[in-house]
Amino acid sequence: MVMRTLCASFLLFLAVAAASAADLRVKVIDPQSTAVSGAQVSLFSDGKGAPLKIAITSAEGIATFADLSPGGSQIQVLAPGFAQQSEDVPAHSDVITIQLHLATASETVVVTATRTPASAEETGASVSTLENSQLETLEPIAADDAIRFLPGAVVNTTGQRGGLSSLFVRGGESTYNKVIVDGVAVDNPGETFDFGTLPLTQADRVEFVRGAQSTLYGSDAMTSVVQVWTRTGSTPVPELRFGADGGNFGTADGFASLSGANGRFDYNLFGDQFNSSGLGVNDAYSDSLAGANVGAALTNEIGLRVRVRHSDSYTGLPGEWNFNGYDPLVTPVTETGVTLPPGPMQPDPSESAHLNSLLGSVELTLAAPSGWRHRLTGFDYLYRYTDVNLNTNPYAYDDFPADEYDHINRVGFEYQGDYSERNWAHSTFGYRIENENGVVGDLLYPPSTSGQRLSQDAYLQQQLALGRLSVIAGGRFVHNSLYGNTGVPRVALTLLALRGGELFSGTRLRFSYATGFMEPALYQTFASLPNYVPNPGLLPERTRAFEAGVQQKFLAGRWALDATYFNNLFHDQIEAAPNQESYQGFPPDSLYQFFNVQQSLAHGAEVQLQGRIRTRWLLNTAYTYTSTQILEAPLCTPANFCDPVYASGNPLLRRPKHSATTLLSYLGTRWGGNLAGSFVGRRPDSDFDGLNINHAAGYVRVDLGGWYAINSRVTVYANVENALDRRYNEVVGYPALPLNFRAGFRFRIGGE
Repeated sequence: MVMRTLCASFLLFLAVAAASAADLRVKVIDPQSTAVSGAQVSLFSDGKGAPLKIAITSAEGIATFADLSPGGSQIQVLAPGFAQQSEDVPAHSDVITIQLHLATASETVVVTATRTPASAEETGASVSTLENSQLETLEPIAADDAIRFLPGAVVNTTGQRGGLSSLFVRGGESTYNKVIVDGVAVDNPGETFDFGTLPLTQADRVEFVRGAQSTLYGSDAMTSVVQVWTRTGSTPVPELRFGADGGNFGTADGFASLSGANGRFDYNLFGDQFNSSGLGVNDAYSDSLAGANVGAALTNEIGLRVRVRHSDSYTGLPGEWNFNGYDPLVTPVTETGVTLPPGPMQPDPSESAHLNSLLGSVELTLAAPSGWRHRLTGFDYLYRYTDVNLNTNPYAYDDFPADEYDHINRVGFEYQGDYSERNWAHSTFGYRIENENGVVGDLLYPPSTSGQRLSQDAYLQQQLALGRLSVIAGGRFVHNSLYGNTGVPRVALTLLALRGGELFSGTRLRFSYATGFMEPALYQTFASLPNYVPNPGLLPERTRAFEAGVQQKFLAGRWALDATYFNNLFHDQIEAAPNQESYQGFPPDSLYQFFNVQQSLAHGAEVQLQGRIRTRWLLNTAYTYTSTQILEAPLCTPANFCDPVYASGNPLLRRPKHSATTLLSYLGTRWGGNLAGSFVGRRPDSDFDGLNINHAAGYVRVDLGGWYAINSRVTVYANVENALDRRYNEVVGYPALPLNFRAGFRFRIGGE
């Protein structure tokens, strides 16, 4: 009898415990009631202390918390591109739905500034974003068509579509930008990244962080980080999207994607083909893109994601030939000794470039134990570039035979851990190992340059929210097989000085100090004959950067005015000079070698106004003043055949003192549109061939775009670039496209 009573009591206890420890499902949706995947959902006990559990929403927008004890609790949602959202969990609820809201740009949750979801205004960094709805309206062919309209960005393209498109930020070199696509770095250390050959088809969002960020991202993050994410499938019924558009200059684009989510699995398979014949001789450009983003929730705590992206582009290179309407009447002599008569220059009819890149990554995430999140990523990036000009034209200017190639491969592994000690404290730490190897050379001038280096990085960052004061402090230690050890710190402070009211809705002060570094390019360290001497002791270029700013909000936070002063000291910059000693039978001064000798300064101010005119009308406009100067250039002497524009005391090339951007967007449910403007002032430049051209004139570029949903399945859209039909050079000698337009249709099948 006693045993029966004990067994019955035990079973009753188990039943009560099971009933009290229920599961909670949280569904996160956007303002259009579409599922939001990848949102960080934290469960707090009455919003205090350390989070009880942290989960990431699935492709269907669902986060599940198992075996919860009864009692008051609160949910906090951080989703990139939206405002932070917190809600109490109703008693005895097992399913709740949280609808996110759009925020002003300063309150939008971002990831890149801290490597974890955080409100932009609390990161202590200057951050700008382009959300999915804005990208669909802009319809950029490549990243340069979108980034040029973000605050602080100056884009210079050598020619038209497919021409080398470089980014200058806060006076830094075009090599000082870290570029990340789907978690994989796609820029080659020490080299300029070409934003004109990075297609944004199926891009979900873009984040652009200005300032030194080597603490979190290592080499190359000297003045900015640009990060792109691919869309994730989210609809239970498979969704097929496809479309095409066409325009002047022989432009045609076709694209398709198949995406969806079924239970614990999601997928997005996509492709794009773009072709354009361009404006004139040898100005064609084409790009083929194919990719996949596939994920699986193995359990409520463990997720697996695989991403693959392949891009293959071909670009005609007409070269430097049109000097903004100026035809230099000179008598140049080509390398072949053919003397040309005076007259206008001609484009190169035969030179071309081919870029083939492939990235892949496998990411495993674990949200356990309480307050912890782990991410393990393996990645591989292949870069194949060729520049061929075998049939030179004696009547084309500056036209030399070439058969150049860059074959670079980077493979590695990264671990990132996050721990929320309290609701006001968060730690991020990680380890990264990367092996880089490559071969660079010219088949017409053997031998090639080959090399390999191994980097191991460890980093740590602590975030504290102490009332009105937010503190972010961190550091990174790097051990490289070639240049040894280096370390970089960063500290950022943000203070809410005044809370304000309806009209003046809060005043926030911020300050940050950081250092950054950029590894030498492979061709600089492992330079080889017949032109260069290797320098295995070459060190990274470095920067010391600080910024201070103030943000004033207006009209209950709907508008924000930011003013920021920045100061960057670049040192140990790499330049080449004739080798002073004989080398393997070559006499002194007949070969070149790279050295860390140069130093320069860039400082200035950014003023940015952003807000919502109405619920769906967004405005982001900014002005940037940049002053630059070369402080030390000991190798730039006539004896070293150095162009005087690189001499000490001169401003840095292609950095305008004055620049401004404007992006006005309407993001409706039936139609959308945008007005984008970029003003770039006069800036120092050179033709580098004795024509005595020492600057590029300022210009204004205005783009228009819009779409209209005929019904839920068919959308018509159109885009106009350079709508004012201005004739200008972004880089001296390379004419930009005049007014050009595209129009087409998008179709959708399934997707319920």
